[in-house]
Amino acid sequence: MGPLAHLPALDVMWVSFYCIGFMIISVGLIYLARNKVSNGFLRTIVNLIAYILFGLGTFLMVLIVATWP
Repeated sequence: MGPLAHLPALDVMWVSFYCIGFMIISVGLIYLARNKVSNGFLRTIVNLIAYILFGLGTFLMVLIVATWP
């Protein structure tokens, strides 16, 4: 039994879609920061947001896969 066992399967599906969305958005932000943003401070902020989104998406996806009954 994991922490997501009390949620209905449809809700877990939506959480996994959000995780995939977070990862896609983070890829877009990294592309933007590396190729379009020339300001160093703004590039750092965009990278930080992208890595936070990617980390959150990865953590939740691993939680879903590892603990879903």
